[in-house]
Amino acid sequence: MEKIERLSEAGGGKGRGLKRSSQRLAAKPLYAPKFQRRRKHEVPLLTHGSSFERAGVPGVLSLDAYLTAWTQYQQFLVDKLNRLTAQTKEENTPTKNLVLQYARDPNHAALFNYASAAHNNHIFFSTLAPEPTHVPRPLLTEIDASFSSLSSLRSHFLATADSMFGPGYVWLVKRNQYTLNESVRLSILATYNAGSPYPGAHFRLQPLDMNTANTGVTADMSPTAYARMMKGEEGTYPNDQRLRPYATGMGTGNPNAPSAVNKGTAGSFGLFSNTSQNPVLSGQRKAPGGALVEVLLGVSTWEHVWLRDYGFGGKRRFLEAWWDSIDWEL
Repeated sequence: MEKIERLSEAGGGKGRGLKRSSQRLAAKPLYAPKFQRRRKHEVPLLTHGSSFERAGVPGVLSLDAYLTAWTQYQQFLVDKLNRLTAQTKEENTPTKNLVLQYARDPNHAALFNYASAAHNNHIFFSTLAPEPTHVPRPLLTEIDASFSSLSSLRSHFLATADSMFGPGYVWLVKRNQYTLNESVRLSILATYNAGSPYPGAHFRLQPLDMNTANTGVTADMSPTAYARMMKGEEGTYPNDQRLRPYATGMGTGNPNAPSAVNKGTAGSFGLFSNTSQNPVLSGQRKAPGGALVEVLLGVSTWEHVWLRDYGFGGKRRFLEAWWDSIDWEL
């Protein structure tokens, strides 16, 4: 009997050892960045960051979960950006500008993904508060006009986020122009993976709309001639003067080159034809039918954010806890 008790105690000791080992493993950082001498992009400071670093986001994320989802993950994204932009003109470019500039450029897909992920994650954590806050009266008035009540917004927002099958973000955005009903200006928008909520990131970056513009494209045109026409570079048409009136002056070419659009011919009318009115980097350029929006807040549905604290099947509980910790004093 004594032998059995001693074995039991020994087994219990091993069990406690395994438990302690498991705890150490859970607290181990998922990302430990190596020292870098050059660092242009930095992890931004959060308004309540000092509070979160001590105890996590109260009622939402434990300290371990916070360190994983913000401190380590954001540093990982920033380090990737630094490596991708090292010694280029983009090394000092803000992440939002990188998102708008490279969203539709397949040659810079990685740069867009890391820039957008960093920007989105920052918005998510920057709209969290350690204590509940009140919705300002002007914003509450807009919520009532757009969703009938704050409770209705909560129901629709959480249902949208909970139904997302996979990682991404759900945003509350404010439309600044072109609404059919001027009193309804708030909307819920969902994006998957590193998708961006900004309309400028969804514009088809081609110089002309081939359905509406007199482009000068002919059946006997060579690929080289077509490429030169699209670039709109001065002095590239010595043997084909007919192409000069149709140079777009957009993209990699000369913005002052002769252009069918700039001359006011077919396809030049409307808000979407003049890039000077809708510059990509100002966030104003958008696809036809799109809306100019301002992002008010967003929640991440990426599993690394909530899985540690809530487990499989716990996303709904995470979302409900997140709603109670929104910093409405935006």
